[in-house]
Amino acid sequence: MDIPILYEDNHVLVVEKPVNIPVQEDRTKDNDLLTMLKSDIKVRHEKPGNVYLALVHRLDRPVGGAMVFAKTSKAASRLSDAIRRGAFEKHYLAVVRGNPPQNQGTLEDFLVKDHRENKVHIASANTKDAKKAVLDYEKIGNNNDLNLIKVNLHTGRPHQIRVQLANIGCPIYGDQKYGQHVNKPGQQIALWSHLLAFEHPTKKDMTENESLPPETYPWQLWPEFCKRS
Repeated sequence: MDIPILYEDNHVLVVEKPVNIPVQEDRTKDNDLLTMLKSDIKVRHEKPGNVYLALVHRLDRPVGGAMVFAKTSKAASRLSDAIRRGAFEKHYLAVVRGNPPQNQGTLEDFLVKDHRENKVHIASANTKDAKKAVLDYEKIGNNNDLNLIKVNLHTGRPHQIRVQLANIGCPIYGDQKYGQHVNKPGQQIALWSHLLAFEHPTKKDMTENESLPPETYPWQLWPEFCKRS
């Protein structure tokens, strides 16, 4: 599989994750992104031994877009620390059904994951294992009953964007888990990791890496935000 590389040096690898690929091996045993990238690095750089490549954040299997990996333990430690401190910016694009209550705002919820169902639920603050989830959103486009939303993610909870947007009456187009009442089986979820901005772990300068969603429906309703085929 051809995986676009957005940025690479000795410490960091930023790629465009394809949709419907798990980021690491799971119970399906399907090809996963981490294994594919390690194999690619081994071949391209003619590495004789094992390849070090670490996950520092995740994307849900059906979601595509920009994703960063650490090629050294030093980079992994520093990038993970930046994420913990909220110094790692993650911006997403989402096409949602329905209108948000305001054109822009901040969503703060407490989320609990049901591991048996692999589903996240909104909960009260005092619920056992509940974790605070915060994001900013802005409506940047409209086409009939679909709206294009830009999301700035402050916390990285599982399924966070999907469940928080569904909770305000704006399930993401194609989301079978949190919008099954309005989406049809087989529709691809319209959620995309659009931009990552972080301080380089060794150079200390800010780096930004952008990925645009494909020119397919419903993204093509806003061609200015699409990657040309």
